[in-house]
Amino acid sequence: MENSASKILERAIDQFALLPGVGRRTALKYALSIIKRGDSEVTRFLNAISALKTDLHSCSVCHNICEDDMCEICKNPRRDKSTICVVENIKDILAIERTGQFRGVYHVLGGVISPIDAIGPNDLNIASLLARLQNEKVEEIIFALSATVEGDSTAFYISKKIPAELNIKLSAIAKGISVGNELDYTDELTLGKSIINRTLFK
Repeated sequence: MENSASKILERAIDQFALLPGVGRRTALKYALSIIKRGDSEVTRFLNAISALKTDLHSCSVCHNICEDDMCEICKNPRRDKSTICVVENIKDILAIERTGQFRGVYHVLGGVISPIDAIGPNDLNIASLLARLQNEKVEEIIFALSATVEGDSTAFYISKKIPAELNIKLSAIAKGISVGNELDYTDELTLGKSIINRTLFK
């Protein structure tokens, strides 16, 4: 493609194709859709994308995404602050919230311990979780990590770092989730039951 319009289209396709799960054929559909939209629609689209980088922050308490210093869940007085659900990423919060079965608060680790990927405890938000346990009245921690060796190892590591004198109940979501599955790929009914039927962490 030699004309400048084609080069512009190719650059747009290249950028869309960088998104997870988007191949070049789908990227082409996205680019052509943008071309067909009106100017005001495209402006709103671009502003929304730009705001993701300029206006979103990490919650100072739980590391969820938010527009202010603290996320809406942490600010909500109706949430049970005594129960913290520990998750790997923000997608897991969205998945659990869709079930409507959890009224506590969250803590986003930002991943799991994975030596093969050179991810250690210091690369995750574990220190801030342990600080919350010292500063807040927490009665239960629910580990809602992926059903993998890495997820289990991360939960085990954290459990050993929690001082026994805090008398915090440790539990894990029930194993209704297949081994190796991520929470956001689990249907809402199964995930909801896994939270309700959580078991003591051993």
